[in-house]
Amino acid sequence: MSRYNDIDMSNWKDYTDIETDSLWIIDKRDNSGAHSGHYHGNFVPQIPFQLLSRYTKKGDWVLDPFMGSGTTLIEAQKMGRNSIGIEIQEDVAKEAMSRIGAENNQECSAKVYVGDSAKLNFDALYNTLGIKKVQFVIMHPPYWDIVKFSDHPNDLSNAASLEEFLNSFGNVIDNTTKHLERNRYCAVVIGDKYANSQVVPLGFYCMNLFMQKGFLLKAILVKNFGETKGKANKQGIWRYRALASDFYIFKHEYIFVFKKIR
Repeated sequence: MSRYNDIDMSNWKDYTDIETDSLWIIDKRDNSGAHSGHYHGNFVPQIPFQLLSRYTKKGDWVLDPFMGSGTTLIEAQKMGRNSIGIEIQEDVAKEAMSRIGAENNQECSAKVYVGDSAKLNFDALYNTLGIKKVQFVIMHPPYWDIVKFSDHPNDLSNAASLEEFLNSFGNVIDNTTKHLERNRYCAVVIGDKYANSQVVPLGFYCMNLFMQKGFLLKAILVKNFGETKGKANKQGIWRYRALASDFYIFKHEYIFVFKKIR
């Protein structure tokens, strides 16, 4: 077995549910157990399942700095991983806690904290948990201002400019990965946006941030996504607009995987 996952390579053909290709087509979200698709902006549970399968072992600690509805923590509970979720909105965190607790896996721990991941004192937090490092960090930040999640001034969805968004996200990267164990992995799930008649390649800007900070880029994964709440029952309208203009409708998002090498 690997030192960073539980895959038994002597039986590698048995792992038919684990992706190894860079294109992920997911027909529908997994709503089993405590999972729910009600929260605007949450991601499908299959994403943390795939990433935790490849890059973590049972008993490892997983950090999600943009917890939202708690998808990562719920999946971590199902998979026997310890998890920490940080959420800037208190009401969202409280709602997520009740569903995370419903998984009730006695073999692992799930902890939820309200705070700003760019400023939170992780030294003190980890000290209370009796740990010094985490083994995986998974980030699903707001796609800048596509969806306004709150009125909190430090919410990335309220960034006044692309530069401000990237600076703030860079602070989150620094603060949340300083305790990531060396030679372990982190991932960010992010999409692009369209503004002022042009594509803003938000995903690649975020990818470059990690690389500038010394992370090794291990994978660029492309995942499909279907109808969003903002475009619900409006496929025809969007298709008309695309045909009448010069743009394509976003049907994908990125999952970038990085290795911490220093």
